[in-house]
Amino acid sequence: MSLVESGNPIPILYDTQDWKGVVRAIHNLEEDFIQVTSKRPSNNVTKKSILIGTIGHSTYIDQIIKSKKINAKDLQGKNEKFIVKLVINPMPGVDSALVIAGSDKRGTIYGIYELSKQIGVSPWYYWADVPVIKQNNLYFKPGTYTAGEPAVKYRGIFLNDEYPALTRWANRTFGGYNSKFYEKVFELILRLKGNFLWPAMWGNAFYDDDKSNGALADEMGIVMSTSHHEPLARAQQEWKRHGNGGAWDYSVNEQGLKEFWRGGVERAKDWETVFTIAMRGDGDEPMSEEQNVSLLEKIVKDQRQIIENVTKKKASETPQVWALYKEVQDYYEKGMRVPDDVTLLFCDDNWGNVRKLPDLNAKLRKGGYGMYYHFDYVGAPRNSKWINVSQISRVWEQMNLTYEHGVDRIWVVNVGDLKPMEYPISFFLDMAWNPKQFKPSNLLNHTESWCAQQFGEKYAKEAARLIDQYTKFNHRVTPELLDHRIYSLQNYNEFERVVAEYKQLLVDAYRLYSEIPIAYKDAFDQLVLFPINGMSNLYDLYYAKAKHDELVKNNNVEANYWADKVKASFERDSLLTEHYHKLSNGKWKHMMDQVRIGYRMWNDPPKSIMPAVTYVTPSSNASKVFVEENGYVSIEAKNYFKANNSGEVYWEEIPNLGKTESAITTFPVTAPLNNNVYVEYKVQISTPGEHKLNVLTSPTLNFNANKGLRYAISINGQPEIIHNINGHYKGELGRWQAQRIIENLTTHKFKSVGEYTIRIRPLEHGIVIQKLILDTGGLKRSYLGPPQSKMKL
Repeated sequence: MSLVESGNPIPILYDTQDWKGVVRAIHNLEEDFIQVTSKRPSNNVTKKSILIGTIGHSTYIDQIIKSKKINAKDLQGKNEKFIVKLVINPMPGVDSALVIAGSDKRGTIYGIYELSKQIGVSPWYYWADVPVIKQNNLYFKPGTYTAGEPAVKYRGIFLNDEYPALTRWANRTFGGYNSKFYEKVFELILRLKGNFLWPAMWGNAFYDDDKSNGALADEMGIVMSTSHHEPLARAQQEWKRHGNGGAWDYSVNEQGLKEFWRGGVERAKDWETVFTIAMRGDGDEPMSEEQNVSLLEKIVKDQRQIIENVTKKKASETPQVWALYKEVQDYYEKGMRVPDDVTLLFCDDNWGNVRKLPDLNAKLRKGGYGMYYHFDYVGAPRNSKWINVSQISRVWEQMNLTYEHGVDRIWVVNVGDLKPMEYPISFFLDMAWNPKQFKPSNLLNHTESWCAQQFGEKYAKEAARLIDQYTKFNHRVTPELLDHRIYSLQNYNEFERVVAEYKQLLVDAYRLYSEIPIAYKDAFDQLVLFPINGMSNLYDLYYAKAKHDELVKNNNVEANYWADKVKASFERDSLLTEHYHKLSNGKWKHMMDQVRIGYRMWNDPPKSIMPAVTYVTPSSNASKVFVEENGYVSIEAKNYFKANNSGEVYWEEIPNLGKTESAITTFPVTAPLNNNVYVEYKVQISTPGEHKLNVLTSPTLNFNANKGLRYAISINGQPEIIHNINGHYKGELGRWQAQRIIENLTTHKFKSVGEYTIRIRPLEHGIVIQKLILDTGGLKRSYLGPPQSKMKL
């Protein structure tokens, strides 16, 4: 059956008296068809149509069920289930229809967004700027499709630790955490088949910031709750705004808190809500030691009485949750209990490690069990907020344990600012719908499938590998915990190895970025390239800091090179942030504002702080004495001990010329040379004997009537050896031309251990010296020659 023919989508029919959330989702589907075809589907009855509705709320669907073209048992009494089916002659005037039927409001909504996904609209089209590819023809393969019922009843996210990034972005984009902002969040959750939200709460109050927020959530189909320390649908910020001025302490302000909580239940009683019960200290802190288990049990009893008084129903008929977060789990361990209908929400340790699970032989609870998990965390030893550090293999392993132990009432994950956690959010909600679909051998398949949805099939495998690798690297140590002391400079080449691994990953990411079509580049940058680029740069920064500190200990002037590297990487971090903020025409400005450099304690410094560096001042030229080690001495030509000029002639470095660092030569090239023009190098020899000295020069031709270019070389003032670097050249193409270097070997005696001066005196201009290598018996073959030797202290 054709859904789109020659760029024209078939009509969408629905009952306007269906759930408002369903009608809203249908309008979004119409917008999705516009993105795919540039045309809006009509709502006129034609021979081919898309027919959408909820059983019991749509005359169309009820008629189709009555005519037995959809089995009522497939939907009646089911939770959040949808069926997508090709139905012949579903109603007068329609020969065939693609029918989307839902068991309830969310079931229908999920069916609608499943069709959106199938026609090419990613759930991340807004939040990650995934492009929608235009299609001229689209078809539905006959048959019946369903995702079944979700395994976990409430599946959602927690927007938390949201200042400065998400808050600044929301203020700039929507004017705050208002209904315009939450509409985008709710839609994303529904497109991912989630249904649950703990809203932003750092200085924010969901119901109070915009009076439309609560009603919008209920209309769209989002079950609202409040975080683990915000009882009865009241944000902590509301207590600061509207509390009675008393203490957040039930032992001294019982009446004030009761009135405050009653207001929360009154406001949310007609909406789908899971009420958080019990109490923590003000500002997400533990209660005082004096406030013991018996007081908490009284608080819960009183809160449930408030729920009964307001709803006029038994407390057991209203969903409630008790979060066993941090010290609250200790109260549970000490024997505190809540009524059986309350969901016990277990928690991880804020780092993705599940703390407690129900006993496999435990009696079933009416309220069941939930899990509060973390992709983001603020707290000791340091925050983890900036970018994604969650390996889905680890998420799967811990949440599989969770599900297999009977935790299936609530799964909620702290996603921080939302934006950097796109892929793990998708995985978490997919797993919450059907945990049994995953096993170790197919986890990467999910990543590849997700990448195909965002970037296209052609680029999916490599994009998935990049995500899999960068999260593996980030899981080793978070950006905020990374510093110059984590990896070893001395042992197993560890620090250099991990830096190189990230650099290679960055090279691979840039390669894929260069291949991927322009339309996908911004999405790819956000989801793959930027996290790798940003972290690779952090590794560069801390590696440079480690090298710098090691060299400073020895007062080695090379420390200055690494100090400059630290500064460059620190500056690059801010430039990368600016780059991200300019993606998609500046849409995501502020989204990368989280601090990640310069932590001194667990909480944020006000801004990133560059690691301190020190510049070493050379005491004299005596520091440019190069020491034999491992059977050789290697010196870059620019690091001479002395360069003697005469008359018009002088020595000058040509930056970046040559195969390693730079080169030196004499100028002006037409001025006369004399015996006073020379350059000297100092070496410290520990192996006496007759040794070969290789002076590497640029491959200059014998342009002077084939005489060749000569220099005189001597050791400690001994008789000079005259060497012609290219007098033998007769027009043939030699190896030295292809290798772009001339090796000039001379043999010299070094009679004893000690310091020697090597003097090179040019007899013609045009000799460009790049490097000197003295082989004292240990030189190994290499193309570029060994790195420069250490200087004498």
